[in-house]
Amino acid sequence: MPFSPPTGGRLAALALSLVVALGSGGLTAAPASASAPASAPASAPGPASPYGPQAPQNPFTAANGAATMHGDSASSGTTAYPGPGTSGIDYSRTALASACPTVVVGGDGYVIALRTTIFGRTPTVHLLDPGTGADLASLALPKGSLFGGVYAYLDNADRLVVVDGNNALVRVGHHRTGSGWELRIDQSTPLGDAVPAGDDIVGLTPDWEGRVWFATSGGVIGTVDTTAGTVRSISTGEGVQNSISTVPGRTAVATDHALYLLSAAPDGTPVVDRRTPYDRGPGRKPGQLSWGTGTTPAFFGPERGTEYVAIVDNAAPHANLLVYRAAGGPDPVCRIPVLTGYARSGTEDAVIASGRSVFVTNTYGYPYPALPEGAPASQPASADFDGGLSRIDVNAEGTGCSVVWNSPVKSAALPRLSLADGKIYTVSVTGPTGSAGLNTFARYHHSVIDPATGAQLTSSFLGIGLVYNPLQMRGTAAPDGTLYQGTETGVVRISRR
Repeated sequence: MPFSPPTGGRLAALALSLVVALGSGGLTAAPASASAPASAPASAPGPASPYGPQAPQNPFTAANGAATMHGDSASSGTTAYPGPGTSGIDYSRTALASACPTVVVGGDGYVIALRTTIFGRTPTVHLLDPGTGADLASLALPKGSLFGGVYAYLDNADRLVVVDGNNALVRVGHHRTGSGWELRIDQSTPLGDAVPAGDDIVGLTPDWEGRVWFATSGGVIGTVDTTAGTVRSISTGEGVQNSISTVPGRTAVATDHALYLLSAAPDGTPVVDRRTPYDRGPGRKPGQLSWGTGTTPAFFGPERGTEYVAIVDNAAPHANLLVYRAAGGPDPVCRIPVLTGYARSGTEDAVIASGRSVFVTNTYGYPYPALPEGAPASQPASADFDGGLSRIDVNAEGTGCSVVWNSPVKSAALPRLSLADGKIYTVSVTGPTGSAGLNTFARYHHSVIDPATGAQLTSSFLGIGLVYNPLQMRGTAAPDGTLYQGTETGVVRISRR
């Protein structure tokens, strides 16, 4: 996260070139239309919903698919809503003059975006009109670390839950007034000294008892009871640079050394049930923001959506997908190298995980314009961004994994799988993809991928340069099929024509 940029594929980093955008005060919302798909379907799409089941619905979040950056508290990267499909699209852009890593949609259909300005480091909540994408209201929160502004979530009352710069866990509600819409803090719970001075919140998600779990970049893992106002925490002594995930009875946290599975004691104190080290590699790879895994743990499975938990390690030259039984021992179901068709591979993106399938995006060499404070030099210093996406399946016996396909698509966003229409949605990039090219002459496209074959079904041009750069952030689908994609300078609204 810039200037402490967020990691784990959620934001990625805010671009230094925002100086131009912010300084000009321009970048106004500009409705536009996209032409029919630029390429004919390479293959017929697979049947709708051959994946799943969807992760269990957390009773303390908004509906799965649109409640968190990764869709649900299991971080599956899926949605029960359809996307815009493979026909022509219309799109418009809401300019917010900063990156928007979290875009969620409430039960009332209203869109809530959380962005953080570079220069003021001020997290700001925006309420967007679901019909037009127009900015209806905004609320600036006390400034602080950017991390808590990346992994916010929407609760079961459509309130955005986030940690502000005063280390208070707040719930921001949207309310209609006589003069229009208003955003205000409905609840605030101080975290006290559970977050040490100089530390910052990275991940945030509720469990099935209503406690809010959090993790800090310094390795503190804790829970908050916002009704009683109590906070309980432990320290791992290891860094955390990704979000955290919950399913009934289990919480998963990936530090820069190991995967932790935890539960809560009766008073809410986190209990480490299992710590499993992984190969963190010889150093930070280009295209990653920290030294260690770039993935948020993802729960998935073919029966309940919770049998397995997956991360991608940082092994060299190729990262490995690691799949474990959530209720089993430390031995993995599989440890399989990913994207071996390239000289090197690695990812800063959370995976998509559904049924027996896991989809891994290659971000090796992706030129983030900024790095977290204290990030070590990458090894090597730089590399080409080749992109690529891979599907790996756990076998029916749960005893191993195999690669199903590899795709050459250069995904500049975190893809999302729709269980409703059986398609993967992302933003792909063509043209120059160096650090300067991504924000100047690179061309960005709304792309639809067949999860059965990896074929790119359609590619619809969106725009050029930083205005459309999604910085490896994940799009969110609304119930009506509209896709909201955070970019370096705002939110792009993509709908079926």
